[in-house]
Amino acid sequence: MDVHFVVPAGIDDPARASGGNAYDQRVCRGLSAAGWNVCLHEDDLGDALARIPDGSIVLLDGLVALPVPDVVVPESRRLRLVALVHMPLGQDAPDERERAVLSACASVVTTSEWARGLVLDRYALPADRVHVAEPGVDRAELAPGTAAAGALLSVAAVIPGKGHDVLVEALAPLASLAWDCRCVGSLERDPAFVKQVRRRAADGGVERRVRFPGPQAATELDRSYATADLLVLPSRAESYGMVVTEALARGLPVVAAEVGGVPEALGHGADGARPGLLVPPDDPVALHVALRAWLEDAELRRQLRRAALERRESLPDWSTTISAVADVLERAA
Repeated sequence: MDVHFVVPAGIDDPARASGGNAYDQRVCRGLSAAGWNVCLHEDDLGDALARIPDGSIVLLDGLVALPVPDVVVPESRRLRLVALVHMPLGQDAPDERERAVLSACASVVTTSEWARGLVLDRYALPADRVHVAEPGVDRAELAPGTAAAGALLSVAAVIPGKGHDVLVEALAPLASLAWDCRCVGSLERDPAFVKQVRRRAADGGVERRVRFPGPQAATELDRSYATADLLVLPSRAESYGMVVTEALARGLPVVAAEVGGVPEALGHGADGARPGLLVPPDDPVALHVALRAWLEDAELRRQLRRAALERRESLPDWSTTISAVADVLERAA
C-alpha cells in the first residue's frame, strides 16, 4: 500500500536534530520495513500535495500542515489526509488554523495521551478519529554512572522553549558542589538566546562547568548518555519528551519540568515510584532544589536509579509505534 509522507525539509540534518524529526525518520523506515511504499516529500507543502494523485493516503507532519489551512483544507476533498501532531498549536487556547486542518483530516495521530486529550478538548473532534502512537525507544547499554553522580546532561536545542536559562539559574547556587553539565543541542536556531544563556552562566560563575558542545551525531550522543548520571529537561513545553525515554533506556534518572506529556514519558517503576523528579516549569528555585537533592542525597539517588532500571523494562519499542501509525493509515484508506 502507498502512503505519501509530507515532512519538514532536512529531517535527517544533524544540525536540525529534534524529537519530531527523529520520530518522522523512524516512522518512515518502519512503514517501509512493514511493506508500505513510502513516498517522502520534503518540499513546499502546496507543491507536494498538488502532485499527489487523487484518493491517495497522505501523512502530514503537523509542523508543516497545521499553520496553513488554506493549503490543506482544499486538498482534503480529494486526498485521505492523516495529521501527525507532534506539538499542538493550541496549547493555551484553541487555534483556528489547527481546528480547520484537523477537522479536514480523516484521522489524527498524536504522540502522547496528553496531546490527544488537548486536541479533543480544544476542537471537539470525534474521539475515534484521534489516536496515540507513543514514540518508541531503542534498547541501550546501561550507563555506569560516576562516583560523584555530578555528570548532568541536557539534550535539546538551545532555544527558549527548552529552558536552558532556567537550568543555568538553578545551577549557579550549586557552585560549591561537584558537578558539570553538558548541554547537547543546536546553537544555531536562536543565537541571541544562546548568547543570553552563556552570559547568565558567566554572571553566575559557572561558565566553565556548563558546556555547550552543539549537536551530536548518534555515536557521539551515545557517549554523552553513557558518561552521564542524570538527564535534566527544564522545558517550558513538551508533547512527550523523547530524550526522557532515551535516558531511561540507559538507566539514567531524570529531573524534568512537569509539562505536557513528560510525566507519561517518565512513567513509573514496578513499585509505582517515579524514576526521576518533576518540578514546575519556568521555576529555577524548584529546579535548584531538585538538583541539590540529587547531588547531596545518596539514598534518593539509589531510589531513583532503581526506579529507572525498572522503568527501562517497560519502555515501548518502535515496532509498537509503527504498528499504531499503520493501523490509523489503514483505517483512513
